[in-house]
Amino acid sequence: MTLRSTTSRVVKNVVGQSGLERVKSADRRVRRAAIRALDVEARAAERRRTEAKANAPTRAAKRLALIDELGRRDLSASVNQEDLAWASSDPFTEHPEAPLSRHELLAGLHRVLQPRTYFEIGVRFGESLALSRTRTIGVDPAYAIRSPLHCDLRTFCTTSDAFFERSDAFDHFGGTGIDLAFIDGMHLSEYVLRDFINTEAHAAPGGIVVLDDVLPRNDLEAYRIRRTGPWTGDVFKVLEVLRTHRPDLTLVPLNTSPTGTLLIAGLDPTNTVLRDAYDQIEPDLLHADPQTVPAPIQNRQNAVDPRALLDSAVLAQAAELRDAGGDAAAFAKLYAGLDDLPRYGDTPS
Repeated sequence: MTLRSTTSRVVKNVVGQSGLERVKSADRRVRRAAIRALDVEARAAERRRTEAKANAPTRAAKRLALIDELGRRDLSASVNQEDLAWASSDPFTEHPEAPLSRHELLAGLHRVLQPRTYFEIGVRFGESLALSRTRTIGVDPAYAIRSPLHCDLRTFCTTSDAFFERSDAFDHFGGTGIDLAFIDGMHLSEYVLRDFINTEAHAAPGGIVVLDDVLPRNDLEAYRIRRTGPWTGDVFKVLEVLRTHRPDLTLVPLNTSPTGTLLIAGLDPTNTVLRDAYDQIEPDLLHADPQTVPAPIQNRQNAVDPRALLDSAVLAQAAELRDAGGDAAAFAKLYAGLDDLPRYGDTPS
């Protein structure tokens, strides 16, 4: 029998079990204090933590320093810095309350369209991927999927530009084009325009593309160098590019939270107008901050209630037409009916 066990037995006989536990607890405290006293490095580290806490700047000072720092950064060091405490946005322009979130819209599109293939740029934590129940491709250079997934998925940890250069980019779809795509990658207009051009080139007849972040609620939210938590960048510019250069497309801005979405239908994979004009279009997109967002975009004038879109017979008919082997002309005629959806700001006739 060891000395420690013998001592414990004697003490227990004198003071009982509860007294023995108190003695053991006191012994542990004394030994820990002795270890701390002898550990010079641990004491120095504790002293540094105390000093750092005492000298930490206030929340307001941090915010001012952040704004000043972001104003001097280049884009590569400024975007998607999730660990920074972003400055508060300017007051939002008054706009209709959004009845659905972007994810609720996507869930509705999956439900109504029943796509055979789903393509996503900007995976992030996987919330939107979790809505898919079909063959799916996700592209993101730094995804960190946290959501349970229920689809036949292949992911690519790369930029979208690099992805589209791959010869095997869409092998997972087995020759079927893209039925539904969600573009939520880099929030800069030239990137989003390239993503749309490249995505359309792989679309199936009747395919639909959804762009996120097209309806910023103030100018600050649309800065190219990120200054706010919710951040659209200058994606809103792509809407006017499409209206100008691709009047054949059906464009439906949607009042979704937090920062609006754009449904694009009537895709034509053979159309090269945007690709051919890209070098001329791009310089007009690269305005340095501050950005100026047109008032009709900020207040979501001409946007559509996403519930009206999902309730429209057009989408259900599109799924039927796809399954029947409809061609691009038939889809373009069908999707033109979406232009008749009521818009905010319409004057009742």
